[in-house]
Amino acid sequence: MAQKTAKFSVGQVVQHALFNYRGVIVDVDPEFTRSESWYQRVARSRPPKDQPWYQILVHDSDVQTYVAERHLLSDAMDEPIDHPQVDQFFKEFRNGCYTPRSRMN
Repeated sequence: MAQKTAKFSVGQVVQHALFNYRGVIVDVDPEFTRSESWYQRVARSRPPKDQPWYQILVHDSDVQTYVAERHLLSDAMDEPIDHPQVDQFFKEFRNGCYTPRSRMN
């Protein structure tokens, strides 16, 4: 049976298991939502599409990534992320996690 419950949440700092970068989660999809052409071009290890995927702001860069859950680990550094968009998504960093800003619809 496919996993549908996300292991990580918005505001959580994580580490990419393969590429060893840190980042903060800004969005969670219960399953893959990008195009098939993106998957074929970018997701070379072919992670499962029916499990959670995460939008991540990458530390020490201006890059956002879209990552399958199986490639993420909890971050143990307890340090904030340096990314130009952090303040757009979060209001503070406390106890190793970011507090999301309220979303305006």
